[in-house]
Amino acid sequence: MLTHRPHGIEHPYATSPDQRIPVQPLAGQQVHLGVVVSPDITRVVCEWGSTELVLSPTEANAADAAALAGGEGHLAEAQAGALGGDGGWSVVTPPLTAPVKYRFHAFGDTEQSTEWFEVSPATWGSDGGVLRGGGDRVSGVEWLTSSQGVHRARFSLPLADGEHLVGFGERYDSLDQRGKQLDAVVFEQYKSQGVHGRTYLPMPFAHVVGGAGWGFHVRTSRRTWYSTEGDKLVVEVALGDEAVVDLGIYEGSADVVLKQFLDEVGRAEELPEWVFRLWASGNEWNTQELVMARMDAHRDLSIPVGAVVIEAWSDEEGITIWRDARYEVNADGKAHSAGDFEYRADGAWPDPKAMIDELHDRGIKVILWQIPLQKTEFSTGQVAADAEAMVRDGHAVLEADGTAYHNRGWWFPQALMPDLSTQRTRDWWTEKRRYLVDDLDVDGFKTDGGEHAWGHDLQYADGKRGDEGNNLFPVHYARAFGDLLRSVGKAPVTFSRAGFTGSQAHGIFWAGDEDSTWEAFRASVTAGLSAASCGIVYWGWDLAGFSGPVPDAELYLRAAAASVFMPIMQYHSEFNHHQLPLRDRTPWHVAETTGDERIVPLFRQYAELRERLVPYLTEQAAHTITTDRPLMRPLFFDHPTDEEIWNHPHQYLLGNDLLINPVLEPGATTWTTYLPEGDWIDAWTGAPVQPGLVTRDVPLELVPVYCKADRWPTLAAIFS
Repeated sequence: MLTHRPHGIEHPYATSPDQRIPVQPLAGQQVHLGVVVSPDITRVVCEWGSTELVLSPTEANAADAAALAGGEGHLAEAQAGALGGDGGWSVVTPPLTAPVKYRFHAFGDTEQSTEWFEVSPATWGSDGGVLRGGGDRVSGVEWLTSSQGVHRARFSLPLADGEHLVGFGERYDSLDQRGKQLDAVVFEQYKSQGVHGRTYLPMPFAHVVGGAGWGFHVRTSRRTWYSTEGDKLVVEVALGDEAVVDLGIYEGSADVVLKQFLDEVGRAEELPEWVFRLWASGNEWNTQELVMARMDAHRDLSIPVGAVVIEAWSDEEGITIWRDARYEVNADGKAHSAGDFEYRADGAWPDPKAMIDELHDRGIKVILWQIPLQKTEFSTGQVAADAEAMVRDGHAVLEADGTAYHNRGWWFPQALMPDLSTQRTRDWWTEKRRYLVDDLDVDGFKTDGGEHAWGHDLQYADGKRGDEGNNLFPVHYARAFGDLLRSVGKAPVTFSRAGFTGSQAHGIFWAGDEDSTWEAFRASVTAGLSAASCGIVYWGWDLAGFSGPVPDAELYLRAAAASVFMPIMQYHSEFNHHQLPLRDRTPWHVAETTGDERIVPLFRQYAELRERLVPYLTEQAAHTITTDRPLMRPLFFDHPTDEEIWNHPHQYLLGNDLLINPVLEPGATTWTTYLPEGDWIDAWTGAPVQPGLVTRDVPLELVPVYCKADRWPTLAAIFS
């Protein structure tokens, strides 16, 4: 084996053995070339023009790889292993000053050679393409060109003194992105998103807040880059076959800007009120007995719960059939119906339909986990038949050479990916899950893992290449499952972490995987506010984190209290190899682990408060969808010229009437809130509070909440 993919995007992991050349190297730039080879190879060289370059084995530092992977946790171990460098050889070339042809030779038990590749240096110049839109706000337009064409555009947008830059999708590091360097590419950053500056849910859209206010949208699904240089924002845009950039400029206040943006890309639809109740989840709830035991504990401890997310229900290969079910393989890859399955009395899921019916009788909805990948390695039976059908019948994402794309990521490596860009394959893929909704009465799907498309030259059936289609993959994915649910009269409840422009119209989102740390708590609040600024209405996070050791009592309770006042309230925990003790984030398990007897009664109090809040959240979500004023609303929407709000970036309005200020530091006994102009009521005392800085005691049973005085008479009962 000797593999080199010169046209793929820069690999997402710097230490990966499968290094690729930059998309378009600049004149004078050195190029990092890499190949993956079979274990018998002892020497690799590259013919670089008339020069021979000797490659060296890639030896990724294990500690660095683990840190990049997010540290501790079973997925981190998988990712760190994938970054370990096995089979990778690399070399740095001389500076690129003219077009160069190159190829590789590998020597071992056999001698192997690649085909010839060519790379050309590029330079920035004033000619090369067309920028549409922007008007007088655009300056400094340049085009990156080489002998092979025009590759990128670059231009500047003005930023006045005191203006703030908010948006770009879900961002974890800061609400105000002025002064930051970032891009808009769907990226699988497992944990530590705030540290690495990467996101599952980017968008080439932002607000410029201050003065009259305005915003912009780079109308592309290709990658874009952003950096602030003094009084201007520099934007770079990857181009396709046409050297054209389409730029939308929206004038007006933040809600007016957001409305114009959503008029173009789509907005959320109203979901049923049950989505606002508490969601419960644990990756190790991998049997019917475990799921029911957790729901029994909720009942016995009088902790209300509205939905259970079951992740480990399937074989985790095809993600269509309950583990341990007996059935005949459909060799042609056609979908099964509910009657095709028998369930073992001693199996993991002896009667899924009875389980779901009982949960429904208790008022608990059921969400099943999904991933848009089809395992192929060591697969047999139905999984192998489905994989064969996916390729044979033209349902797979393809490489540039027309062969099926195999996932290059570290999670579900080498799996096939369904081409969800067309209705034909969306129908084929979801038909295999139809019996779950139609016959078993499942209420929604956790549409996890929508970020596995890597490669500029992938081919999609809608005619797009990877550079244009990869960011859209998670949008198609959530849409497919939403349509499946709609087709049987159910609300389109999908629960995704990845997305892009257009995701606003497709279900619910959560802030990805995070450790149980205060830092992750703060970053997740920021992520929710930035996502809301871009039109994401239904959003949540794994309260107190889902990975690593069980959080201490203070972090868990502060996070739970804050989550009561977010659009979606959910706890979740990561797989821990079934080692004891488990790492469930159930309140009783956290209480047992920490020895803190306050946890269960306080969590019950939070969950009961959440139940009382559901009608308000339902009302305000409907208001958001009709007005485009975010449900989880950064203060700049209502107070754009108040500079003090930027000193309190984690405060937000929940709907029109409640101001929330989560307690985000350990050991806090008091907490200071900034109240903008208006008449306010402390929701816990019913006492009027004057605008300005207000400090109050913050025992663990509450998070600072202030209500607009004119709404207090109708909302006071929620807090009693």
